[in-house]
Amino acid sequence: MSFWTNVALTFLVSMVPVLELRFAIPFGVTRGLGLKVSMAVSILGNLVPVPFIIVFIRRVFSWLRSKNESFNKMVSGLEARAESKRHIVVRYAFWGLVILVAIPLPGTGAWTGALVAAMMRIRLRRAFPAVALGVVIAAFVVSVITYGARMVF
Repeated sequence: MSFWTNVALTFLVSMVPVLELRFAIPFGVTRGLGLKVSMAVSILGNLVPVPFIIVFIRRVFSWLRSKNESFNKMVSGLEARAESKRHIVVRYAFWGLVILVAIPLPGTGAWTGALVAAMMRIRLRRAFPAVALGVVIAAFVVSVITYGARMVF
């Protein structure tokens, strides 16, 4: 496949919840993009959904709840997940949100950070920089763990 096709695929993979850049960076490298290109594309792709989640997710959840009981249960589960991470953000404010996003483990990342920020009613202009910094840190952590510090720096 062409370089731009691999860039687009890596970008799209990094937007998928749960996978995010934890999967997208190694995916891009295996597609031949190189580590630095994979990191940059994954960071950008991982950040695309964040403003939409922060601004619109409460309205989307409200609409889904009104449709049927299955959606209501799904929304309740997502809200419970966000609530379970709330203590980190409440305790450390800006840095709590950065830490929540930066730790590249399941249940953390840009989607979870944006969801927690939305549930806590943190405004986009305050939440986005924290999530973005967390995503950049996570990209470096994933890359160092996967490829070693020599490759990253």
